[in-house]
Amino acid sequence: MPTYTYECSECGHGFERFQSITEGSIKECPECKGKVKKLISTGAGFIFKGTGFYQTDYKPSGAADGPKPCEKTGKCPGTCG
Repeated sequence: MPTYTYECSECGHGFERFQSITEGSIKECPECKGKVKKLISTGAGFIFKGTGFYQTDYKPSGAADGPKPCEKTGKCPGTCG
């Protein structure tokens, strides 16, 4: 569920609420019962848990770590002349 941030336009009290997307906005300040407005917030972002988020987790089996050296010179590709 998303977290919504609210601020009272009368007393300035700010607060957050976990609400369903389909749930209506809060209209009344829990401190002074004044009118509140929903603020635009950035949210918490992504939380990655478990495996699958690193380069090594996506490599196919037998994949090399980098370009293979030239068979003639043993140097990096593109240096053969």
